[in-house]
Amino acid sequence: MINLQVRSENGTIEARAKHGVVWGSELAGLDQSVFPMLGHLLPDADTCFNRRQVSTLLEEISRLPPGVLTDEFACELIELGQLTVDGQHLYLWFLGD
Repeated sequence: MINLQVRSENGTIEARAKHGVVWGSELAGLDQSVFPMLGHLLPDADTCFNRRQVSTLLEEISRLPPGVLTDEFACELIELGQLTVDGQHLYLWFLGD
């Protein structure tokens, strides 16, 4: 399971998703040349994106094939991503198992 948080630069958790995403073949099989942000996630590691990277990530979501993310997680990803982009000194963290 990969969970999602927005953290400040000092590590304070500003927001978190209620839903996670299960690591499966759909997510693992994303082409990194087409999905440069989501294509770099790992199931057992944490990945941090700054607001500029999150802008690219948000563009990827609408192009995802069906079944890669649940609707609930996709909505929270958009919401927390936008919070990161709009904020200052915030980072979007994907937390692997």
